[in-house]
Amino acid sequence: MEQEKSKEQELTLNQWLKQWARKIKRDIITMYFALKHPQTPLYAKIFAAIIVGYALSPIDLIPDFIPVLGYLDDVILLPLGIALAIRLIPTSVLDSCREEATNNPPAMKPKIWVAAYVIVMLWLTVLYALYEWIKLP
Repeated sequence: MEQEKSKEQELTLNQWLKQWARKIKRDIITMYFALKHPQTPLYAKIFAAIIVGYALSPIDLIPDFIPVLGYLDDVILLPLGIALAIRLIPTSVLDSCREEATNNPPAMKPKIWVAAYVIVMLWLTVLYALYEWIKLP
């Protein structure tokens, strides 16, 4: 009897995680459309551009092969950034962009190479700073 309850709870958790992942994906596409919407305020566009750029970048800030920390950005930082960006976008704009994201999703997930470039440059800057710090006599 307890095994059946744990299987039901596990399925419920699994279903919840799938719904959560779909919602995150939809919200990223929604913000992508909000970037192009003329009524989105400039500050919301800038923040949404950072979040969408990072989400669609082929390179992560914290590489996934680093244990635990590699998935920290995907599981915690990205959803928090999405939640904040959604709060910055006016409700009327958000509703129309959600509808557009639901009805007209992009044929394939676009890659934003500018964000990848920024992330690579950030890592190179950090590595150079570490090199200079260690090199000091």
